[in-house]
Amino acid sequence: MANRVYGYQGYRGYQYETSPRKIQPEYEPTVERAKSKAKTVNKKDVERKQESKAKPAGKKLSKEELNKKMKLVCYIAFGFAVLFTISYRNSIINEKFTQKEGLKAELAEIQKVNEQLEVGIENELNLTNVESMAKDKLGMAKLNNSQKVYINLPKKEYVEATSAGIKQNANQPIYEVVIEKIKNLFNIK
Repeated sequence: MANRVYGYQGYRGYQYETSPRKIQPEYEPTVERAKSKAKTVNKKDVERKQESKAKPAGKKLSKEELNKKMKLVCYIAFGFAVLFTISYRNSIINEKFTQKEGLKAELAEIQKVNEQLEVGIENELNLTNVESMAKDKLGMAKLNNSQKVYINLPKKEYVEATSAGIKQNANQPIYEVVIEKIKNLFNIK
């Protein structure tokens, strides 16, 4: 580097050139480094080849590997089943909710019609409406003094209170009256 700045060793290109193709490296890789890189690559390739030789493609899996794969498949199936039940439950909830909302809307409509009918009935039963219908349809009129007739009734009662079937003497005690009733009931003399 010192030679570049202080001395002249021939033209090697412009020192401040920015093109990466024209810049030359300040060091050159040695042969030892290249060999060590090749050795590490070769070790990896050797390990891969040994693994592929250990497991031929057509050979069956061991029981442990098969159990591991079966567990994984079972876990996946279980997870799928759980997710399916959750989504099915949510769909049922949504279905019932829409059914409930439909019934609520129907109930509100029926209540509205019911209230309208009640208002209509109250309007028809209004005294002014009844009076006008009686005058127009039935030809009725209000009472006047010529149509009123007063009747005088005597103040005595027309209903007499009698005790039929009960014959009670003031001199007889109650237990004798009860015994007589029982005898009369069974016709015993």
